[in-house]
Amino acid sequence: MQLTINGVDHEVNVEPDMPLLWVLRDELGITGSKFACGIARCGACTVHIDGRAVRSCVLPVSAVSGEVTTIEGLGNPDTMHAVQEAWVEHQVAQCGYCQSGQIMSAAALLTQNPDPTDDDIDAAMSGNLCRCGAYPRIRTAIKAAADKLGGA
Repeated sequence: MQLTINGVDHEVNVEPDMPLLWVLRDELGITGSKFACGIARCGACTVHIDGRAVRSCVLPVSAVSGEVTTIEGLGNPDTMHAVQEAWVEHQVAQCGYCQSGQIMSAAALLTQNPDPTDDDIDAAMSGNLCRCGAYPRIRTAIKAAADKLGGA
């Protein structure tokens, strides 16, 4: 099976029903996307497929159609993505476990809606759980990233 992940083509020989998350983590060593709930309820495993946020823990690798971007491929080697910069600037992370999924969902939101309202942010981020309760900082960081990207 051929996959393009973070701009690099990968050939993987796995069962077609293997979740994309396990292909990323166990087969390819791309570990930024996390396993948490395993039922697409927490968002820790969020990646992009052609810019759209998806839960990789329940997506069979055979259903992947398009380029996969993980947290490792969101920015570039020289510059972080605006959302990543805002996360650092506003000290969003506490334990950090959910943060790759949070960042990926936030980046997808800003691609679709460059000037989100609080309600837009809440709706887009509702599938991402943070046990540390960093939600106010998450919203602040998303607004800062929108400003930086020229949306607000």
